[in-house]
Amino acid sequence: MNQKKNRGAPSARVIWQACLWLGVSILGASAVGAIALHRGEAINGLWFIVAALCIYALGYRFYSAFIAAQVLALDGTRTTPAERLNDGRDFVPTHKWIVFGHHFAAIAGPGPLIGPTLAAQFGYLPGTLWILVGAVLGGCVQDFVILFFSTRRDGRSLGQMARDELGAVGGAVALVGVMAIMIILIAVLGLVVVNAMKHSPWATSTVAATIPIALVMGAYMRGIRPGRVLEGTCLGVILLLLAVLGGGWIDAQPWLRAWFDYDAPSLALMVIAYGFAASVLPVWLLLAPRDYLSTFMKIGTIAALAVAIVVLQPEVKMPALTQFIDGTGPIFGGKLFPFVFITIACGAISGFHSLVASGTTPKLLTNERDVRFIGYGAMMMESFVGIMAMVAATVLEPGVYFAINSPAGVVGAEAAEAVAKITSWGFPVTVEQMQSLAASMGEATLFARTGGAPSLAVGMASIFSSTFGGGFLAVWYHFAIMFEALFILTTLDAGTRCARFMLQDLLGNLIPALGRTSWYPSVWLTSALVVGGWGYFLYIGTIDPLGGINSLWPLFGISNQMLAAIALCVATTILVKSGRARYAWVTALPLTWLVIVTSTAAWEKVFSPEPRVGFLAHARELGEQLSRGLLASDKVGQAPQLIFNDQLDAALTVLFLVTTWVLVIETLRVCHAVLTGRRHPPLTETPHLPRRVVEDWVRD
Repeated sequence: MNQKKNRGAPSARVIWQACLWLGVSILGASAVGAIALHRGEAINGLWFIVAALCIYALGYRFYSAFIAAQVLALDGTRTTPAERLNDGRDFVPTHKWIVFGHHFAAIAGPGPLIGPTLAAQFGYLPGTLWILVGAVLGGCVQDFVILFFSTRRDGRSLGQMARDELGAVGGAVALVGVMAIMIILIAVLGLVVVNAMKHSPWATSTVAATIPIALVMGAYMRGIRPGRVLEGTCLGVILLLLAVLGGGWIDAQPWLRAWFDYDAPSLALMVIAYGFAASVLPVWLLLAPRDYLSTFMKIGTIAALAVAIVVLQPEVKMPALTQFIDGTGPIFGGKLFPFVFITIACGAISGFHSLVASGTTPKLLTNERDVRFIGYGAMMMESFVGIMAMVAATVLEPGVYFAINSPAGVVGAEAAEAVAKITSWGFPVTVEQMQSLAASMGEATLFARTGGAPSLAVGMASIFSSTFGGGFLAVWYHFAIMFEALFILTTLDAGTRCARFMLQDLLGNLIPALGRTSWYPSVWLTSALVVGGWGYFLYIGTIDPLGGINSLWPLFGISNQMLAAIALCVATTILVKSGRARYAWVTALPLTWLVIVTSTAAWEKVFSPEPRVGFLAHARELGEQLSRGLLASDKVGQAPQLIFNDQLDAALTVLFLVTTWVLVIETLRVCHAVLTGRRHPPLTETPHLPRRVVEDWVRD
């Protein structure tokens, strides 16, 4: 009788776990409530960290576990492509922590840093809520399911899976759309770096030094001391820190300063040259060591920033909502809906991740059970980066934030004119305040440094300096710039290489030799075409009087979110074809939201009559000003080019919109065929084979 009672009663461990998760839920709800309900009162940045950690913990423990067990049915006894196709080059069974580090380094680009910073013009509340909810229910789910489906299909790419599961039409449209999206994405990454470095010898010299440092690391670990990874890592970190300090010394030397003082168009050409070199050089020489080193910098710096916020508990000075939710924002035009959701791309959900989750990562997994940890977990970490960026941006005085991020074309080219305009919005700032801040950061000026990176660096420097000792603001600022550049250049060079592979695959269907990745004429030709594509958009962004970001970042956000919609179309189709239609809502709900948001944003960017929002409206306004002789003499020569650029941006937006809707219609068609028993493309999942490999590390 007692045994039956004990068997029916919950154990102490179950009760303790239930109390623990109930406590986490209450704490998380309290933190979110504090963030959402504060009006006119100061709010502590610590609440953002508490809310994020609680929501991520609940999402991973319960929602991802539900998806793993019920929706996908992960099978740890099933062989993975890394084991079955092990070739020692692309398919290699790898420890799950190493795979996690690789995956995070590959997906963590500038989106979670720059997107939240730019979206702060609406206030801290909308962006924060979207980062938290969007990641747990959308971004983490997309990365998780695409990594799983690719692993079950021998590591096939997203385009290949679209072609296999949706048919020839859907696959062809997906391949073309993904290629065009990659071009826009890389161009915007380069523009953010350029805007952070223009007329900043300290920043330019520090970022430039990371290239030879990566080359030294690559040569050291491959030729000088093969296999000495720890030695190479220590060497790289030490050289990076010396590069930051050395940049300050260069900035103080007039004869050296001139060697690193460039305007935006000149820097754009240098970034273009770097992108071409990164695409054609051996992967072990530049790309691999840079990615490896950046992983330590990314995770270490974000962890240090979180600790600093916990210790310092800085006050968030940006209001929860600003008057710019009506679409009159100076940083970019457009209302809160839909533009907050496409501005914060990678922090909540990012289509670019689906390319990584169906690229190198599934070829490294040793155990299928690790898909949950790597796919869902790495995206949670990237979302946390977005929360840190939001805090760093909003602890600045709002007047300072807008002075840094507002383009001269909106607030005026003169400092006095800019501060008067910003102060009239209700965010007071003075010329003296900005001059003092620039001097303390080691910069000549911080006005109109559009792109988000400089203001984020100022916020990070302020937090680090106050926590770990004052007096080093300039060093912390340029350390943050270098940290951001590593984030961005990692994605820029990896993205360029991936785009080159995709282009070689496409051209290989016409001329087989061009599809050979080892044939150097093909490598040089396709690299030049890819770099020429994104280099064009990068260069025109540098001569845009509105700062480039105003038009290119919304286009980047729309295209990136549409890529996520394409990935979720493929995932939803596979779920239905696998006999799990009752669980298709897991991917169909975020897919529906993305289609609504991106379609609305695309429509507004093309057809809005407001020149600061609509591409065609801006082109018409420029044309009228040019014909009436209302443009300044230095703008007359640029006007035809800018008009063409607006028209091209509008055409690309329409292309992305059509691509998305074709994939949605194809998804509905195939799912309807499956549910009604009609003919449809067969499921391409590989047959079940038992695992044979024995892992030589202890699993947790």
